[in-house]
Amino acid sequence: MSIMQILKERRAVRNYEQREVEEEKIKLLLEAATWTPNDRLREPWHFYVIRGEAKERYRQIAVDYLHERFPAKPHLVQSSVEVIDHTPLIIVVTSDIIPDDEDSSEDNEFAVCCAIHSMWLMAKELGLGLVWRTRGVGLVRDKRLYEFIGSPESAKVIGTVFIGYPAAEVPATTRTPYTEKTTWM
Repeated sequence: MSIMQILKERRAVRNYEQREVEEEKIKLLLEAATWTPNDRLREPWHFYVIRGEAKERYRQIAVDYLHERFPAKPHLVQSSVEVIDHTPLIIVVTSDIIPDDEDSSEDNEFAVCCAIHSMWLMAKELGLGLVWRTRGVGLVRDKRLYEFIGSPESAKVIGTVFIGYPAAEVPATTRTPYTEKTTWM
């Protein structure tokens, strides 16, 4: 499959079969992420692979967070928790923060975003689905997630990726042609 074809067929997959992702495939996802371009080869990422008992603890953090955030929306809380219940593998991805150097810290964040995208493309090649979450069950802005992963103060959560075998075909999407979003100078 060509790179262009993988890019065009990559989707945010939110519904998964109830089967575990094999460890060998998890390792390939992580390896793909580590080959991402990054400023000064700082390799500013760290991956927290969450499954089994750790996923149950993640679920409880999400339940607490969602109840606090959306107290008047129990259906939203329930549907969000079901996302965790039906996702075989969760990986939290952080970026290193460089004290007193905002520019380098921001460069690190850009590199980690690319690392997540590399994982997404590898997931497609491996027959897996992936969705990158930040809001809601992604918990990226909740201090309890930082405590849960034991992340030092010198790291920032960039995203939580939910991964599994797609339960159904995800419909194709369209994109605005680059010609409408490009200025040649």
